[in-house]
Amino acid sequence: MAQPLYTARQRERRDATRWTLVQGVLAPVQFIVFLISFALVVRFLLTGDGYLAATVSIVIKTGALAVIMVTGAIWEKVVFGQYLFAPSFFWEDVVSFGVIALHCVYVWGLITGAIDPLALMWVTLAAYTAYVVNAAQFVLKLRRARLDVAA
Repeated sequence: MAQPLYTARQRERRDATRWTLVQGVLAPVQFIVFLISFALVVRFLLTGDGYLAATVSIVIKTGALAVIMVTGAIWEKVVFGQYLFAPSFFWEDVVSFGVIALHCVYVWGLITGAIDPLALMWVTLAAYTAYVVNAAQFVLKLRRARLDVAA
């Protein structure tokens, strides 16, 4: 049988910290921002219209990502005693860094002008694909945590 996601003490810390609620609020907010931004990016790619709206939405999504990553690291420190790469969330953190890297490539390309607008939107789709994989990882971990409690 697999090792439980949380020890009893870690579960107590998880349930007692306000950072669990913060993550629980930020995750769906970020997902809504993602859905809106994704639609705007696809609209631009299909029609050539709405570049500014898509760009603003990507910057907002990147900001939301930064906030959830920082608060998630704080949550991980409170629950597991380290800011990142706790064994229970190692692979989620690895993929999160890929998501952040792709968003940073977008921001760098936007600020420097080194990447043309069409290519920036494709970078965004790569970032958003990685984000969906990462979000799925976390949803599966939530499910596993519930199954651990049930067992």
